[in-house]
Amino acid sequence: MSLRTLGYPALVAMSLVLAGCSADPTPPGSPAAARPATSASAVAVQPAPSARPNIVLVLVDDLSMNLVQYMPNVRKLQQDGTTFTNYTVTDSLCCPSRASLLKGQFPHNTGIVKNHGSDGGFLLFHSRGQERSTFATDLQGAGYRTAFLGKYLNEYQPGIRMGGTRPYVPPGWDQWFAGGNAYPNFDYKLNENGRIVSYGSKPQDYLTDVLAAKASNFIRTTAATGQPFLVEVSTYTPHHPYTPAPRDANLFPGLRAPRTPAWDRAPAGTVWLAGKPKLTTAQKLRLDQEFRLRAQSVQAIDRMIGQLRTTLAQAGVADRTVVVFTSDNGYHMGEYTLPSGKQTAFDTDVNVPLVMAGPGIEPGRSATQVVANVDLRPTFADWAGLPAPLETDGRSITPLLSGSAPAEWRHGTLIEHHDPATDPKDPDFEKDSLNIPPSYDALRTGTFTYIEYVNGAVEYFDRTTDPHMIKNVAGTLSPERLGELRAAVRGLATCVGADACWAASRAVS
Repeated sequence: MSLRTLGYPALVAMSLVLAGCSADPTPPGSPAAARPATSASAVAVQPAPSARPNIVLVLVDDLSMNLVQYMPNVRKLQQDGTTFTNYTVTDSLCCPSRASLLKGQFPHNTGIVKNHGSDGGFLLFHSRGQERSTFATDLQGAGYRTAFLGKYLNEYQPGIRMGGTRPYVPPGWDQWFAGGNAYPNFDYKLNENGRIVSYGSKPQDYLTDVLAAKASNFIRTTAATGQPFLVEVSTYTPHHPYTPAPRDANLFPGLRAPRTPAWDRAPAGTVWLAGKPKLTTAQKLRLDQEFRLRAQSVQAIDRMIGQLRTTLAQAGVADRTVVVFTSDNGYHMGEYTLPSGKQTAFDTDVNVPLVMAGPGIEPGRSATQVVANVDLRPTFADWAGLPAPLETDGRSITPLLSGSAPAEWRHGTLIEHHDPATDPKDPDFEKDSLNIPPSYDALRTGTFTYIEYVNGAVEYFDRTTDPHMIKNVAGTLSPERLGELRAAVRGLATCVGADACWAASRAVS
């Protein structure tokens, strides 16, 4: 029987048996753990922690790998849990990525390929009936109490009614505190369970702090009932305009954007960046200012993570709660001659943090297997003791969390990009089309990235010898190898469902 077949509850029980442990949830180093051992007949049997863990998902906006070094609570989470170094988002754009996370599907199956309009955004997601089946409806149906706080999908506004009599709350959520275009983190409105509440410009109105307080209250009140819970806290930071909390506005004096080997350097052999001008002095100065703001703005996120973990401990549920930290996409800042932005298939934009800590998860470990945001929905279902939803394209990553390395895991995953954001009202609107790649489908494995553009151009980056992706070596590949890669990308770009997408993801290495 495979680990995937066993599922999360059985894995927890199996790990206790294999370790020769009781089900005592007392953490090492606590006063109870220091008590002297007694005879078996004198030991009171402790209740086992719930086999269905609580889930705290912290989803941030546009966070790149290079910001983690400024987040001590995230680094502590890494020490206490497992970090997936090859975690890839399906699309380096907010709404398509968030739709993939909610549904467990690639953008070509959700139909959400932009932030707005006829082929993306909340209104399309809603009109297609996508909200009726998400990880929230899965867990709510399994008896979890659920809460959402923060940024939902682009186009969602707190006062939107969707034909009802009250501000709209999507199915699957017992508690709902969602904003609209609240990127400045001040002077915004929240739909608080169908009631519109306005916030101002005082320090205590800073949105990330407001979300942290509300999430902590939800954890405390739900933990007291004994009901398992799922809470998603979705911040607007560090998205542009990169607003820090007032108390952090003077941090990191002199901080500059990292000057990596890719800084202000167009990759050799690329087509869409060929001939692109170097960054100007004004652009470099702005990038340095923006990077400092981003480092400042993630301080509130980091404090929130520490606050939520403290709340879990005080509520007595830390030992049966999984904390998940990730981002909807990454961000480039000066790499490849590009000013601030995303949407490329470079690792700056698609390889983002995924950290998980909690029961059954090995601490202090880096997992190198290729995982994607389509895997989170089936993983949450696995933790809740549910079968994987039939419509998902991903698989549960539970077998990777205990330190095991399944012999059969996917070789690569799909990245999609469908047309640039061209709506000036879109928060990711780019005035200069030179900064946005043409539409593409890409295959990212643990060692290379292969990209096929709509205009027929191809790129291949060997990340083992070229980790910064500054040399396209597609021209050195044999016709046979290119044929394999093309077939693999076509298979992934058209796959539907976990079995077909799994087979496609293993078709090339």
